[in-house]
Amino acid sequence: MSELNKIAIKILSNGKGILAADESTATMTKRLQKVNVESNEKNRLLFREILFSASEMRNCIGGVILYDETIRQKTSSNKTIPELINSNNSLIGIKVDTGAKVLAGSENETITEGLDGLRERLKDYYALGARFTKWRGVYLISDKYPSKLSISTNAHALARYAALVQEAEMVPIIEPEVLMDGNHTANDCLKNTSEIIKKCFEELELNKVDLKGIILKPNMILPGNNSSEKISNEEIAELTLRCLRDSVPSEVPGVAFLSGGQTEVEATANLNQINLQNNTNFIMTYSYGRALQQEALKFWSKDTNNIVGTQETFNHRAKMCSLAAQGKWSENFDKSK
Repeated sequence: MSELNKIAIKILSNGKGILAADESTATMTKRLQKVNVESNEKNRLLFREILFSASEMRNCIGGVILYDETIRQKTSSNKTIPELINSNNSLIGIKVDTGAKVLAGSENETITEGLDGLRERLKDYYALGARFTKWRGVYLISDKYPSKLSISTNAHALARYAALVQEAEMVPIIEPEVLMDGNHTANDCLKNTSEIIKKCFEELELNKVDLKGIILKPNMILPGNNSSEKISNEEIAELTLRCLRDSVPSEVPGVAFLSGGQTEVEATANLNQINLQNNTNFIMTYSYGRALQQEALKFWSKDTNNIVGTQETFNHRAKMCSLAAQGKWSENFDKSK
């Protein structure tokens, strides 16, 4: 077993998943403003330190993805944020892309940037404690999207990123996100997601990326958020598993789904059903941002001094996600909070 494979397995195993706390300063500012909390470095650090100190971090969170500001911060006890996370037996991840920009030649689509200077930045992040990384490609579905240009350029960027990350002895998360925005059907999502993932792996293999040392972070197969189509958890699980069986090479150790606009309970219920129906060898777990943090953020915003209550809220959500990663969740557990 390679060192990269060991890292990936450690992050994903035993009902653990990933806490995606890598919101940029601009995104975190929007989240805080929505709950009427001022966005400054102190408040951003305070909220994250509260979560990273919660008791269920040790049981439910195998890795935490950070943003550049956060990985360099120190806690109130003068530990670095990476030291705090490591003390819970969780590994440090870092978002390394610089965001999605307009794709030349297709003005409604985007290309994710950040390859320039990446090799040097990775050395810096490794020294700060990072052992895995994240890069997100974003795709639209409509009658004319995603274009071949979007599929090809984002796959190539993801593969070049992944090769550089493995060179730096870290595990790359490959995140091709097909957005829920639109009125497309679940079958439209299946067709496009499958094509996108296949193209990503074609490029990863061309760039000599070790597939045993990556984590795939895809969307689940869902109808668009403006679609009239309603499908069951069982159908979502069946379509998602079909997509992954047909598109992902068997060497990949695991899949950590993004929540992608689902509510906390929807993201948990669908992950649980995927694990109940899982007929692959892949570990199926979570890499959630809002679906792990939003309830705690709302609670904390009412009284930013109520650390215990905020941690209890986060602990509950983390436990629910961990149960879902093992196919042991039920709606009654969620209601028993």
